[in-house]
Amino acid sequence: MKKSMLRSRLGIAAAAVVLGATVVPVVTTSANASTLTPPTQNMKPQASVGKGEGSLNLIAWEGYAQPTWVKPFTKATGCVVNIQYAGSSSEMVSLMAHGGGGQYDLVSASGDADLRLIYGGNVKPVNMSLIPSWKQFRPFLKAPSFNTINGKHYGVSYEFGPNVLLYSTKTFVKAPTSWSVLYNKAYKGKITVPDNPIQIADAALYLSKTKKSLGITDPYELTQPQFNAAVSLLKSEHPLIKKYWALASTEISLFQNGSVVAGAAWPYQTNTLKAASAKVADTIPSEGATGWADTWLLATNAPHPNCAYRWMAWVSTPKVQAQEAMYFGETPANTLACTYMNQIQKGGCSQYHANAPESYFSTIKFWKTPLAACGNGKNNCVDFTQWQQAWTTIVG
Repeated sequence: MKKSMLRSRLGIAAAAVVLGATVVPVVTTSANASTLTPPTQNMKPQASVGKGEGSLNLIAWEGYAQPTWVKPFTKATGCVVNIQYAGSSSEMVSLMAHGGGGQYDLVSASGDADLRLIYGGNVKPVNMSLIPSWKQFRPFLKAPSFNTINGKHYGVSYEFGPNVLLYSTKTFVKAPTSWSVLYNKAYKGKITVPDNPIQIADAALYLSKTKKSLGITDPYELTQPQFNAAVSLLKSEHPLIKKYWALASTEISLFQNGSVVAGAAWPYQTNTLKAASAKVADTIPSEGATGWADTWLLATNAPHPNCAYRWMAWVSTPKVQAQEAMYFGETPANTLACTYMNQIQKGGCSQYHANAPESYFSTIKFWKTPLAACGNGKNNCVDFTQWQQAWTTIVG
């Protein structure tokens, strides 16, 4: 299971850790997407995997490279894994500057960072035929828009999860059917949501169903009026917020001590609270939900490409995906992971929705980097820099 001290994907400083001989130093320069044509799109992926180079340098979320699956990988391939843990998507983008700087091989980026890395030229196309277990992936994760551009894959989908509505069953006898509870003045001082600019997409998704005159079709592709409406809604929510959380453990504590009765959360918080006998439950309301889906992206200047491909293949297998899912509290991309999840923990598969029907996953709008270029061919959407600036004004 994921530990409460694990860093959130929302923020916190990084730590350098090693499972091998040397510590990988930090790169501090930043990289920004500057074009809508991936600079590396014409780079031809390698056709085969050769002998491992003996090392593999990863940028990852804490918990994504545990000894349980890293040690067997090193034994099988000879690739010693060096890990640079990152505390936020923006930190990952910064570390991956200049195609990984000839230092890093792979990054476990979330959807709100993928396009920044792809359009920034920091990652390159991947040959999916070298990832055998990819054929076992859920259909919507084989070529998602956040890591596949014009039919070219820039990485391998990994684990994912929805952002659910977590609520106190003492306050709500019946499950809330709408995200409107987070904007309801009746619960002033009893609400909590993530401290993350991508939260603007949650407000936009809600408005796409409740204020259709705005014409929102994609919560990550917002024109200025649509964006303004979402920001306005979140500013009106601010007085209702008990705390904006950056760590899952913070939200768990808020529910445990009764400080809040509703909030945006991950399944991990729900399962942890229920294990502690807390009176809570979660739901995906009628408006749907946003969610994260992580991808192992290959650095443009990866110094150990053979070990990188071997890692992507290794962590795509059902057993390793199950181990990661149960440790971190996520849903695996590989559809055959359920059996292994239940072996690790009885009921583990259903606990993290790994056996849910496709209709369940279709309600999730996965994170992707907001760009000025809209999906309709126009260039009038609000980019991520403005999302970050607006979020600062929202949280005060």
